[in-house]
Amino acid sequence: MATRILRVPHVVIIGGGFGGLAAARRLRNAPVTITLVDRRNHHVFQPLLYQVATAALSPADISAPIRSVLRRQRNAEVLMAEVTEIDREGRRVILSHGDPLAYDYLIVATGATHAYFGHPEWESLAPGLKTLEDATEIRRRFLLAFEAAEQEPDPEERRALLTFVVVGAGPTGVEMAGAMSEIARHSFLRDFRRIDPSQSRVVLIEGGPRVLAAYHEELSAYAMKALEKIGVEVRTGSVVTRIEPDRVWIGDESIRTHHVVWAAGVTASPLGKKLGLPTDRVGRVVIDRDLTLPGNPEIYVIGDLSSLSDEKGKPLPGVAPVANQMGALAAANIKRTILGQSRKPFHYVDKGSMATIGRRAAIMETAGIRMSGLIAWLAWLFIHIMFLVGFRNRLIVFVQWAFSYLTWQRGARLITGEVGPDLAPPGLPLGAIQQEHASLRDAKEAEAAGTSAPADSEKGWMGGDRHQASAAPGGGR
Repeated sequence: MATRILRVPHVVIIGGGFGGLAAARRLRNAPVTITLVDRRNHHVFQPLLYQVATAALSPADISAPIRSVLRRQRNAEVLMAEVTEIDREGRRVILSHGDPLAYDYLIVATGATHAYFGHPEWESLAPGLKTLEDATEIRRRFLLAFEAAEQEPDPEERRALLTFVVVGAGPTGVEMAGAMSEIARHSFLRDFRRIDPSQSRVVLIEGGPRVLAAYHEELSAYAMKALEKIGVEVRTGSVVTRIEPDRVWIGDESIRTHHVVWAAGVTASPLGKKLGLPTDRVGRVVIDRDLTLPGNPEIYVIGDLSSLSDEKGKPLPGVAPVANQMGALAAANIKRTILGQSRKPFHYVDKGSMATIGRRAAIMETAGIRMSGLIAWLAWLFIHIMFLVGFRNRLIVFVQWAFSYLTWQRGARLITGEVGPDLAPPGLPLGAIQQEHASLRDAKEAEAAGTSAPADSEKGWMGGDRHQASAAPGGGR
């Protein structure tokens, strides 16, 4: 009698964020093989990115290599690659380099990116906060502003250098503005000789009528007062109409600044539209209640890339708990399908939401209970430490926070990368280096080495590089 060999189903997961990792982990003991694809090699705890951007934590403190996270999961492999297309009919994932990946089940969890509301030219002047690269670039510009101000003789220009604008008063914008103000007024107070960092101006701009609009009005009002108490200038009902290298425009009014942070909106990963199915106005893919694509029950779309409402018709928020729960259900439904059972619909269990404003100031809503102040702040600290990936990260973040609380100091005040000779070349973001300076430097180095500098078309390209040139192959997410 011949032996029958059963093929093990192959699950491909695109994206190593909250949803993708949750799905991979829940499939640990399932009779499947898993390939997780991400164009970066690390998972990032995005709720604490603003702490990297404001020099409280280092990038490694809030991230972990995906291979390390899944190293003991024998049925999982990790590929660092860029996904360019999804062939639904052929059940293949097309990569920018390497052979296509055939799949039996596909989980797409590529998240979201910044939305500039029809003004892509603003991105270089007002970076958003979604990746470690974003966070370190914001940190770099923030720290350089004080260095440039220390050397600036003109009082008006010095004031512009010490003016920081945050656009968008959601949790990210509020947390960023609060941290910037506290750093300037406390952490930097004794570090400079020619400027007074406490005179820095932090402006938080919100188009709506109040900050943290997703929270109860009582908590929103508390956040407003807490921000003003630590020196943040809050401008509600104000819409940014133009951003220039040295100023932000609100209608006919301008604010002179060299440092703008964008926290006003997001749009779904471009990969969602490549599925060829209906999307909502921000590019999120419309899915069925069981998290699958209509007409493609083998494809799951989860997290910020998906468009789904709860039982009351309210759109689900783009937060980590939603992505985690979606990842868990996608894995469970794949296992149920393999066993011949019906898939379950998604039901979001809202365990509450929270945001921090500054030292000993936070807000929290959970199970109909609203809290603010010290208790909410302590809860925020505890929950964020517990949800970090890895014991090492939890321990280091706890020690860093304790150190910062006791001393007001920030332990990651590093300015990385090259800067222009005057720290702020005209017409470019603060700290950028002008192209002619870079070309001249490359030419001199090449001449000294007895070689010629490579042309732009000859320079290398890596598929996982977010800042790839437009001529590079692939679109990616």
